[in-house]
Amino acid sequence: MTDDSLTDFIDDVCGTSRLRVEADLGDGFVRLRSSEAERRQAAQDIRSSEDIVIELLRNSRDAGARHLFLATQKSGSVRTLVVIDDGVGIPAAQHQRIFEPRVTSKLDTSHMDKWGMHGRGMALYSISVNATAASVRSSFPGQGTALAVETDTSALGEKTDQSTFPTFELTGNKTWAMRGPKNILRTCAEFALEHRDQCSLFVGSPTEVAASLYALGVATLSPVTRAFGAAEGEVSLVKSLALASDPDDFCRRAESLGLALSTRSARRILDGAIEPVPSMADRLAEEAFPARSPRTGAHRRQRTGKRLHLAADDVAEIRQGVSRLLEPVAERYYLEAVGEADVSATSEAIRITVPIRTMG
Repeated sequence: MTDDSLTDFIDDVCGTSRLRVEADLGDGFVRLRSSEAERRQAAQDIRSSEDIVIELLRNSRDAGARHLFLATQKSGSVRTLVVIDDGVGIPAAQHQRIFEPRVTSKLDTSHMDKWGMHGRGMALYSISVNATAASVRSSFPGQGTALAVETDTSALGEKTDQSTFPTFELTGNKTWAMRGPKNILRTCAEFALEHRDQCSLFVGSPTEVAASLYALGVATLSPVTRAFGAAEGEVSLVKSLALASDPDDFCRRAESLGLALSTRSARRILDGAIEPVPSMADRLAEEAFPARSPRTGAHRRQRTGKRLHLAADDVAEIRQGVSRLLEPVAERYYLEAVGEADVSATSEAIRITVPIRTMG
């Protein structure tokens, strides 16, 4: 019997326990193989979608990114996360290897931050162990990286409330504290606040992120480059959608970044019908602080008798929010909105009606 045959026989008889143990030390103690220890550490490092998000963002930050885009979407129990940045990029030969344990480019720059040690070469490995899929969708040295992760939320949990945006509350010692569920939005808000002088983070649905990438490219690329294009790898990934010649080309370029879009959405982005999302820092400044003083005139929230009267700007804000939330749902059911949402208020409820029709 050869050594390989003997090894196979022992594995068949002993099962996986032999593969997990390097040495039996006696008295119930064993020395784990490094692969088993790494697998157990990965389960400890990643316990939720929020943990994956912060590791992806830290990875982009350490790559020197100035612009980070997180596209997130959930369909049933499947959570999709795509991070696109303008960092140093990853050579093609390393696209698969970065998901192996102990692989890192930070040999001499590992460091502690608010979320713990970074630079051990375990973050992307831990993500790949706990996700159903993880891959580099596109990356070129000096041009940034697009990295996509897909998880099963029935196996790897996340906060139930993923729609609540964090707020700041004034504490008793005259300082502000962030409040709200520790969901993906709050994770991103904390990261954006911590690194507001280093980078800008944009968060939204795949369609919203695609619109934001397109807007950045239009604002920063020359008309000549946009008109005549550029060779693959010559334009940063975060600007590449602005090179699209038509909706089909836009969809193809977005897909290469991990953003799945319909042709209809691509056409709306090219027509300027979908607004780019503001940065998380801007959203925090706009949305996270309570009003400093009561509003007056047309902006005052008031009750007359038993009926609630909404100010015009509040109605507009509701309509805009409904449009943003409806977009991914409408795509899945092949629907399109007809006109603006109707918003009405009574003493008991605010009612929102969105006329729809099925796309032919």
